[in-house]
Amino acid sequence: MNILGIVIVLLILWLIISVVGVVIEGLFWLAAVGIILFLATLAWGWIKRKGTRV
Repeated sequence: MNILGIVIVLLILWLIISVVGVVIEGLFWLAAVGIILFLATLAWGWIKRKGTRV
């Protein structure tokens, strides 16, 4: 699995965690953590993708 595949899997995982946090009323903190991790992974993947281009 290449780096893009790992980033996509992580993005999907963080999105699922965020949705679970929103659906379950007492777990708003889980949604916040999921959104932060989603954005961090998205930025990291974007930076890595830009760095591999020549």
